[in-house]
Amino acid sequence: MVRSSPVRVVTAAEAGARDRDAIDAGIPSRALMQRAGAAAAAEIALRLPERLAAGAAVYVGPGNNGGDGWVVARALAAAGLRVTVIEPVVARTPDCLAERELALASVQRASMDDPSPPAGVVVDALLGTGASGAPRDRIADAIGAVASAGERGAAIVAIDLPSGIDADGNVAEPHLRADLTLTFGTLKRAHLLARPACGRIAVLDIGLGRFAERADDAPSIVDERWVAGQVPPIAPDAHKGTRGRVVVVGGAPGMAGAVVLAVRAALHSGAGMVRALVHPDTVETIVRAEPAALVGVWPEDDAALERDVVRWAHALAIGPGLGATVQTRTLTERLLRAHRGPVLLDADALNVFAHEIDALAPLLADRPALLTPHQVELARLLGVDADAVGAHRFEMARDAAARARCAVLLKGVPTIVGAPDGSRLVSASGTPILATGGSGDLLTGMAVTLLAQMRDAPAAAACAAWVHGRASELAGRAAAAASARGVALEEVIAQLPLAWRLDAAPARYPVLLELAPVG
Repeated sequence: MVRSSPVRVVTAAEAGARDRDAIDAGIPSRALMQRAGAAAAAEIALRLPERLAAGAAVYVGPGNNGGDGWVVARALAAAGLRVTVIEPVVARTPDCLAERELALASVQRASMDDPSPPAGVVVDALLGTGASGAPRDRIADAIGAVASAGERGAAIVAIDLPSGIDADGNVAEPHLRADLTLTFGTLKRAHLLARPACGRIAVLDIGLGRFAERADDAPSIVDERWVAGQVPPIAPDAHKGTRGRVVVVGGAPGMAGAVVLAVRAALHSGAGMVRALVHPDTVETIVRAEPAALVGVWPEDDAALERDVVRWAHALAIGPGLGATVQTRTLTERLLRAHRGPVLLDADALNVFAHEIDALAPLLADRPALLTPHQVELARLLGVDADAVGAHRFEMARDAAARARCAVLLKGVPTIVGAPDGSRLVSASGTPILATGGSGDLLTGMAVTLLAQMRDAPAAAACAAWVHGRASELAGRAAAAASARGVALEEVIAQLPLAWRLDAAPARYPVLLELAPVG
């Protein structure tokens, strides 16, 4: 069972169930609204003081998201700020009506027909977690007004979600792009699937407590603190044998680079020794490119298999640059039957099992095992359309893990790690710098190293994915890159020593989790 991170990633239905659990346990719904609005107002005041000097405009909808907005408006006004509330549709829910009544005495009101009020901060509290479908009529007009304010230089702050994007990640027109999104207790899938529209994302504690950790299968998000608690330290008296011996099998003719990248990533991730087993024509290339690695050929007989893999490896990675051939399938099955320790399959070691994911289960049983497909590779394994995997990536990773009876790391945005017991972990680190050939080979080297050291496939996968993403973020900053253009994988590798410098310090309360803007 994967140990949970503090913040879950939920659908609209799962978010609603958590609120209902808290309310049924005796926390009044209006108390949750007041906590949410007060926490959001405090974050806005802390993060945007200079913008607030020009005033705040709060656009409120008719439901409980609008109620949050009325609380934000009242709290900012209580701090001495000039606050104008625009209410395109009359309040409907009891809690929203009650908070509206409280706020009216301290805030200014403006009509949608009035000129837009001057404001350095515009708060979007129009539509929240319960909304779905395309915004219409006055709400759509209000979304346009907020977007126009942003174009004039105002900072747009979304409460819970940018309006026009539902909690499950469906993006309608019109929709808003926020500079800052403040959400409560949990992340919604939309924050990850439509992340560019959310700007910086902060998850705030509003006292849901154990109800946010509801006993369902909503995945947990991986953050730096969680990773720091999982990755084992390297002892002061460690030696190359205790740090883990890793074997990488791949490197068909013309594809040596995949093995070189995997080997380098393993060596930059704490492996004590790395052995590359490759096609005879590739040996010299690997030796010259990475002298710290031991290099041999694919095992030709049982004696070589026993010597180079079974008795030597603490973990085995099969696939980088291996080639999708009949020989690859034969070699992969032979390795899996002989080596019963931790194993990772990537790239061509997955492709040769196209439409046969169930055939992997008996080969991988009874040991820590990890598959690391991207979207198209998982589609091949499952025999489905790649677009179906993209549309249902949270479910597809879970279902594939159950069928293969091993951990499955589905690469992409976000990265999903499914465990055989149905639990899931999510990594949201990374940049488009990783959207290039070879980045998966780096991840393979990192993950197989952690697999050797931790023997916990889901945790090793999630930690490797998070650090892999962090290294790309650091590479972009080091290169002062405004985009992925111009930053190569060599620069990601160069940042791995810093990416592995993990900070276990707790977040600043009430912030449970924060994600930097992307795109």
